[in-house]
Amino acid sequence: MKISIGNDHAGPDYKQAIVKMLKERGHEINNHGTDTFDSVDYPDFAHKVGQDVDKAVTEIGIVICGSAQGVSMTVNKYQNVRGAVCWTKEIAGLAREHNNANVICIPARFTSIPQVIAMVETFLDTEFAGGRHATRVNKIACS
Repeated sequence: MKISIGNDHAGPDYKQAIVKMLKERGHEINNHGTDTFDSVDYPDFAHKVGQDVDKAVTEIGIVICGSAQGVSMTVNKYQNVRGAVCWTKEIAGLAREHNNANVICIPARFTSIPQVIAMVETFLDTEFAGGRHATRVNKIACS
């Protein structure tokens, strides 16, 4: 699977751990994040991930900032993106299963790296349930 990832200065260590896990699982990565803790603007990275997912350059996106709120607001500007702020693996699973989320938004300041690895693995391994959930998801996008 091709996956786009982006982060601001709150998440370079999170991104590195996630990218390592993704590569071990055989995924191809579009890396749009910073590798330093120097202050940067989260929209610059989140827009690149949102564009990748919106245009189907990648199937899944992962964005990381301090609270996940800013990156979530940014990626959700794109018509074909359903970004979900997740802080547990259970929420990550439900975001995929019930909402067909295609971008996971990670709050680095409120999670640990092991917790985030479990969340991303669950997000990737969970399939959309469809059915009544598809009807609801189809009502999300603006036309």
